[in-house]
Amino acid sequence: MEDKSNQYQEQTLFSISWPLFIELSLHMGIGIIATFMIGHYSDSAAAGVGVANQLLNIFILVFNVTSIGGTVLISQNLGAGRLKNARELARTVFALNVWFGLIVAAIVFFFGEQLLQLFNIHGKVFDYGLTFLRICGISLFFESISLALSAVLRSHGYTKESMLVTMMMDFISIGGNILAITGIFGLPITGVTGVSWAIVIARAFAVLALIYLVYNRLALKLEIQDVWSAKKENIKGLLGIGILSAGENLSYQFSQLIITSIVVSMGTASLTARVYVLNINYICFLFTVAIAQGTQLLVARYIGGKQFGRALKRGIRTLKIAMAASTLTALVIALIGSPILETFTKNPEIIAIGLPVLWAIVFVEPGRAMNIVLMSSLKSAGDVRFPVVIGILSMWGIAVSLSYLLGVHYGLGLVGVWLASGTDEWLRGCFALKRWLIKPWERRKLAKAEVSI
Repeated sequence: MEDKSNQYQEQTLFSISWPLFIELSLHMGIGIIATFMIGHYSDSAAAGVGVANQLLNIFILVFNVTSIGGTVLISQNLGAGRLKNARELARTVFALNVWFGLIVAAIVFFFGEQLLQLFNIHGKVFDYGLTFLRICGISLFFESISLALSAVLRSHGYTKESMLVTMMMDFISIGGNILAITGIFGLPITGVTGVSWAIVIARAFAVLALIYLVYNRLALKLEIQDVWSAKKENIKGLLGIGILSAGENLSYQFSQLIITSIVVSMGTASLTARVYVLNINYICFLFTVAIAQGTQLLVARYIGGKQFGRALKRGIRTLKIAMAASTLTALVIALIGSPILETFTKNPEIIAIGLPVLWAIVFVEPGRAMNIVLMSSLKSAGDVRFPVVIGILSMWGIAVSLSYLLGVHYGLGLVGVWLASGTDEWLRGCFALKRWLIKPWERRKLAKAEVSI
């Protein structure tokens, strides 16, 4: 058991992160390719799907409550050599996400129209968005379970397996997109409807594949009775970390909804440009998210094994790599921005709006890298409340308010919205760096000592 524990502790950042990078590339690629293909089908369809997808992402954050909590707690238990506890936590993560998936899928399917009306979109944009929302709402049940199972595999270091599942899921989805949009082989063009059902089928496949891998790699058989027999103390521990941790992401998504409504007031061209630029923007912080997730796993194991010095150094080293990589990527994309945007649309108005935003991204990305890497590391160290508090204050006090002020009041449009986002990211990143350097685990040890006295 001790040898197994050491094996988990001695995995390198590279060995954990490169499969995560490919998995995230494929996962984001599925959205980028869908947006690309739908954009050639109709700009209105791309705008409607983009808005609906933002709404779906908020619900997916509910599933991340247990996934985040599971990643941290399972990794800490593996680092401390408590393998039995880690397996019990894996069963609890699966059980909770089954319930969350059923509830959320039902809400989206039955109340999707009312939810989409909050965005104040109309006509074809609304119709396309509603079609996508209702059909993909079904797939949220599968997405919930797959996120839980992926978290379990990654926590045990099996990042390559999770990557392979995502790869196969992408092939299914892309194949469905081609059939739906191009009418190849004489098939009818089903547009947004066909693209949506392709996502449902792909996510259902992912669940089956992940269940097999969890059993094959971990010898962990998940059964229906696990859904009813989860331990209360495990549920409490997972939700204690997960709710607070996901709270930051939930706040971010809600703030993005408000910012989207601000962009809607700028016109359909600005909204469509935002959808395209967001997809391009994913490429900039893809590497950052991958090594941040890898670092999160390692930091949690180091904290569980009481290797605090290694945890501190790992966070700082990852920060330097992430800031350099994201800045360079953003700069390259800005330099070749016009050809990239033209792959999504030939509309000159949308391209003219999007080009300056790509340069604004160069300002945003170093701050985002600092924020993503260090906030996730703080969560792994058990300092969960701080990212949530700072996140809520900055997102709403800076990102939302400045988006309106710069974008609408001062007439900077979409560029103003991105500058507001950059200010928010840099502020949160600087707070996170200061917090990391004062070693938050020292405060936790001191608090425990005072309680014991």
